[in-house]
Amino acid sequence: MKIAVNTRLLLPGRLEGIGWFTYQSFSRIVDANPGHTFYFLFDRPYSSEFVFGPNVKPVRLYPQARHPFLYYLYFEYAVAEFLRKNSVDLFVSPDGFLSLRHKGPQLPVFHDLNFMHNPGFLPFLTGRYYNRFFPKYARKAERIVTVSEYSKNDISSTFNYPKDRIDVVYNGVHDIFSPVGSDVAESTRKMFSGGRPYFVYIGALHRRKNIENMLQAFERFRNNDKEGHKLLLVGAPMFGSSGLKKMYQSMRYRDDVIFAGRLYGKVLRNIVASSRALLLVSHFEGFGVPIIEAMQCEVPVIASNVTSMPEVAGDAAILADPCSVSSISSAMGRIAADNVLRQSLIEKGRVQRERFSWDKTAELLWKSMEKCL
Repeated sequence: MKIAVNTRLLLPGRLEGIGWFTYQSFSRIVDANPGHTFYFLFDRPYSSEFVFGPNVKPVRLYPQARHPFLYYLYFEYAVAEFLRKNSVDLFVSPDGFLSLRHKGPQLPVFHDLNFMHNPGFLPFLTGRYYNRFFPKYARKAERIVTVSEYSKNDISSTFNYPKDRIDVVYNGVHDIFSPVGSDVAESTRKMFSGGRPYFVYIGALHRRKNIENMLQAFERFRNNDKEGHKLLLVGAPMFGSSGLKKMYQSMRYRDDVIFAGRLYGKVLRNIVASSRALLLVSHFEGFGVPIIEAMQCEVPVIASNVTSMPEVAGDAAILADPCSVSSISSAMGRIAADNVLRQSLIEKGRVQRERFSWDKTAELLWKSMEKCL
């Protein structure tokens, strides 16, 4: 069979959530299915590291899909024409974009529908484009893959799409995430927090991620904190984060907030594994990968009690109301003060994390692809 895959988010040195999903899934699927031909469709120069086997044919199409107008040209003309000319049996799109002009079966991955419920969290034109076209993509799709039961129910109700045609394929966790020894933890704390214990957040500095309430909660927590905890934010500013600077400047304990920027690989692993706890108190998540990354590092988790996060965290996290500063602050206080609680959450995390692996992700995604064919 000929299978085309939208791989435009396989970017060398810049793999983020959907890029990692694409990389980890299709490196395994390609290897497990040598008799099939996979066309990887890129919108810019590609790296040979993403050509996972001799059955992968990388193709660069134009123009680069970097803007709503260019999205349309890329998927409705460049992709549609390639699929037609090469008689492709299935088009798989890990970022959810489809080609409405293509007649054959297509399988999108809708990671979440945050853009439908909170369009203001995106740049204006991007939000308008998503809200106009993703309902059409849902109607066009042979089936839909998503990453949590929460998102499955959301997709079904929002797009009036049959649940029996939605397949849940959980994310996995990179095997680089693991516990570290006390010497590594101590040196990491010296490097990033002056030796102090710290809470860590991993992700974009974006309104959807609820950074401002997180800062207010940390401020309230520090008023009664005798250990001098720090708050380490790992990620880059994004659209909608302009209010963050004003919030930060008004903080009494702003010197205890550390903006580390984007970090990857072992440095990121060391930061997570050396923390007192991970914070993910977003307003909306389709999955919440940092939750299982922290569990893999045997670090306690504080997560939001909304959307998919209770499903991913199970009973292995303290769940807080993202709209309540006192709820987040209270959770931080409990984690800091109660070693028995921390150990209990770590033990539960060892069990919960077994539900998620990239091998399972690839297996379930391939089964969904087979159903389309």
